[in-house]
Amino acid sequence: MAASRPTKEAARGPVGPPEGGGAAEGVVLSARERILRTSAELFARNGYHATGMAELSAATKLSRGSLYHHMDGKESILYEICRVQIDNMNAQAAEIVSRGLPAADTLRLLGRALLRNISDHLNEWSVFFKEFQALSGDRRSEVVAARDRFEQYWLSTVRNVVPEGSDVDVSPVLVKGILGMFNYAYLWFRPDGRLSPEQTADVFLDVLIRGLHPAE
Repeated sequence: MAASRPTKEAARGPVGPPEGGGAAEGVVLSARERILRTSAELFARNGYHATGMAELSAATKLSRGSLYHHMDGKESILYEICRVQIDNMNAQAAEIVSRGLPAADTLRLLGRALLRNISDHLNEWSVFFKEFQALSGDRRSEVVAARDRFEQYWLSTVRNVVPEGSDVDVSPVLVKGILGMFNYAYLWFRPDGRLSPEQTADVFLDVLIRGLHPAE
């Protein structure tokens, strides 16, 4: 069975305009935005534990006093990098699900939106996936809870894609595996590559949707 063709609504792609990985030409970043963007670059390249506040101060051209004015320490910066991205994806997922589209179209939009965001924020997602476990206490709990909420959007949508009476078992473990196809794109995806994020997502989704509709 061929993968279902997306409706016109699904074909128009993820919600909202794509967010660029860098500042638009002529846009001046606030000090906080500069701290987060520069820190993401350094953490992604050198590692969170190997990057000190002195390096962040030099890279952002802010004094250490200014850094601590905006953030209470390095873990606070890591938390904000992680929180901003997962909160953004939860907001997009909630909006997509609220449209009430057929389940396969909803799944297609969720996948496209996720890969677009990863493409636009490769440094931030690299930090999220590799370093979030360095968070402690409430900060870590909040990021994990937000991640779990995002996975729930996918779990409920994938379950709705499966035809009634099917013996396909859509478990949380299966959904983690599905998301792994998208999430680990931060390791290999190139924004200037032959396929756009949306086209790449469709490669995954066509196979996934076919697999959720096994032949009778």
